[in-house]
Amino acid sequence: MERLKHLLHSENIPYQEQEPLAAHCTFKIGGPADLFVRPETEEQLCRAIALCRECGIKYYLLGNGSNVLFEDAGYRGAVIDLTALKMGVGFLENVYYPGAEPGEVYDAVVAGAGLKLSSLCTVALENSLTGLEFAYGIPGTVGGAVYMNAGAYGGEMKDVLNLVRYLTKDGEIVEADVSELDLSYRHSIFEENGGCILSATFHLKRGDPEAIKARMNELMAKRVEKQPLDKPSAGSTFKRPVGAYASALIDQCGLRGYRHGGAAVSEKHCGFVVNLGGATCADVLALCDEVRAIVKEKTGFELEKEVRVVKA
Repeated sequence: MERLKHLLHSENIPYQEQEPLAAHCTFKIGGPADLFVRPETEEQLCRAIALCRECGIKYYLLGNGSNVLFEDAGYRGAVIDLTALKMGVGFLENVYYPGAEPGEVYDAVVAGAGLKLSSLCTVALENSLTGLEFAYGIPGTVGGAVYMNAGAYGGEMKDVLNLVRYLTKDGEIVEADVSELDLSYRHSIFEENGGCILSATFHLKRGDPEAIKARMNELMAKRVEKQPLDKPSAGSTFKRPVGAYASALIDQCGLRGYRHGGAAVSEKHCGFVVNLGGATCADVLALCDEVRAIVKEKTGFELEKEVRVVKA
């Protein structure tokens, strides 16, 4: 670890020691990371990863921290924060997309992985581009959304994604077409291949800005009405089982408001586990296990966690 710190310092890559991870995730849970690295450029990001590998230090790539649960012990290695990256948005107008209807053209929008998804949606609106309305309000970064093929209200990232540029585990920067990414429900190839997403290109159609804005506002109002946005959480805690909805199953089992320590099934939306204040990772995991066991016993459905638990 000392060698890694020396190398990061020598290359002017910012980092902090013993940084509490609770401050960098929406669950507000997690102990300290040995190193919390904050690269500001794509070059620094690639070098930080290369140095971790060179020094034999494990690392974790962190976006907005909206779908992760860090352990109470923190992380014995380097957490690399992508939100400090100075990445903007680029445009290519009148681009033909292979999946489009004959003669139909799109604008290609290129966004850095560290950009907040909500910011990308706003940029699309400002340029009268439609297709990303479903993603407005999804907490997280562009990279994180691609990594898990985030979706809501009938849309998924794979519907508008065209190309991803990423750093392979061997240190090579490559591009991959959407057809190569094995995108399915909350899954992509990046879960297996160890790649670090650098940027993503989306194909968006031109539309009526007033209609786009109205749809974004409509979906945001639904989120505010139905989701416990006033309490720390990692969003939907369980994946949707085939043939059912996790929230309905949990509610059916009488678990609305069910608690373990500082963690609870949300009173507002049973698909969310929330931090009522002072919850630990152990509280959340115990609660999830209890909920899964009760739902399995009473309904026969097996719930799978959607939130990603990062081991210390």
